[in-house]
Amino acid sequence: MPIVPHSRLPAFDRLQAEGTYVAGPDTGLADLHIGLLNLMPDAALAATDRQFIRLTSGYTEQANLYVYPFTLAANYRSDEARAYVAEHYAEFDDLSDRGLDALIVTGANPAHFELSEEPFWSDLTNVLDWAEESVQSTLCSCLASHAVLEHRGLTKRTKLPHKRWGVYEHARIAEDHPLLAGLSGPIEAPHSHWFDMTQRQMERVGLSVLVTSDEAGVHMASSNDGFRYVFFQGHPEYDDISLGKEYKREVARFMAGDRSYPGFPDHYFDQEAMEILKQHRMRVEEAQRSGEDPPDFPESTVLRSWKPTWSRQGQKIYANWLGELARRVTS
Repeated sequence: MPIVPHSRLPAFDRLQAEGTYVAGPDTGLADLHIGLLNLMPDAALAATDRQFIRLTSGYTEQANLYVYPFTLAANYRSDEARAYVAEHYAEFDDLSDRGLDALIVTGANPAHFELSEEPFWSDLTNVLDWAEESVQSTLCSCLASHAVLEHRGLTKRTKLPHKRWGVYEHARIAEDHPLLAGLSGPIEAPHSHWFDMTQRQMERVGLSVLVTSDEAGVHMASSNDGFRYVFFQGHPEYDDISLGKEYKREVARFMAGDRSYPGFPDHYFDQEAMEILKQHRMRVEEAQRSGEDPPDFPESTVLRSWKPTWSRQGQKIYANWLGELARRVTS
């Protein structure tokens, strides 16, 4: 199944360079049309496009896959981000007129305790209301999962005492669920969130919790029919270095006086990297005391590159989701 590069979106070139099958449509195959609502901050727009489209590449059955990134009213974005959106993104009105088979909604960095205070809230709920009536399935990441459940009046997220971030092993508690077909053993996934919905909360409002962890909480759940809504609190889309880059940003926030010094993401850095980063912290704090320029973050030393287990597992889950979507669209 080719991912069809229907625009000049940079993600298509990057994925093709990685070896992902990106090609023109096969006229003998059915078409699947997926909207990708990207809510992430300006600096993460392009990377998020690539990460989520990469997850869809695990589907190898007979269909042409069209993924259409779009975002909401961009008046809170920078000029550079608005230019990127104008050049590469679809307009929601055009997509809704044309029609979509399914919708993926990314997470976002929360700026407010109440979701309804986020600058995109009104536009987001309009899209969710449209999708409720217009697409076969909506797949939600992190904040988007919380947004759907709050907007539907089912339950509200709670703030954790500490940020939950790291890479965690999860157990499947729905062994025979179609979205988990072909997976064996523990399911690994990163988490990175201040807000949470618990397994008990989700089950109380009729959701099926599929994958969870005693340490990290719910990774994946679905509506009780198993497909209409798919919810993630974990982040199978993350690159291998995503949490390391996030840690670097948190250190920069400390240097700017915006937060205390960050702890390490759980189960992410190896022992050697943590020792290097402890030494870096000492040099940063000494530079602050002496009024000197802080040392550069040792990115090339500590951000090792490897093929994370969660990418393959995430692609398999998405492949199962797309397979069910294709069955419904073509039947």
